[in-house]
Amino acid sequence: MITLDNNTMPTQPTLYIGSDHAGFALKEAIKQYLDRKKVQYEDLGNHQYVRSDDYPDSAYAVAAKVAKANARGIVVCHNGVGVCIAANKVNGVRAVNAPSVAIAKESRTDNDTNVLCLGGEYISSSLAKRIIAAWLETPFSRAERHHRRVNKIKKIESKR
Repeated sequence: MITLDNNTMPTQPTLYIGSDHAGFALKEAIKQYLDRKKVQYEDLGNHQYVRSDDYPDSAYAVAAKVAKANARGIVVCHNGVGVCIAANKVNGVRAVNAPSVAIAKESRTDNDTNVLCLGGEYISSSLAKRIIAAWLETPFSRAERHHRRVNKIKKIESKR
């Protein structure tokens, strides 16, 4: 669990972030927020607004790093759906498109999500900050049923 206060967040494993052109502006706002909270992150791109990019590229870049490093990531596209679909193709990734704080929290407690997907055209930067804070602060549940269900997902992945 990561504890947030008004000024800083403790050091954690690297948070990987990325976006396509439609999520670029929100990703840049997220970076400013993470800087203020002193959250270590690596921006995997895009590093400038490039309209000819494709969301699967940024989603895969983040998801692959998350899976390899056992870390967490945030990806942003137009509505959060495309990056979520693409990220979930990577074994070890449990991505969620979370348009609300409640969904972000529940995705952590119940599903141990490790990639947060956001819609740059649908979520304001102030809402994104609240969603991110909730998602980073919320630990995975200790309830046996949630562990059992996540383990079933891992078993499905092992068959691919």
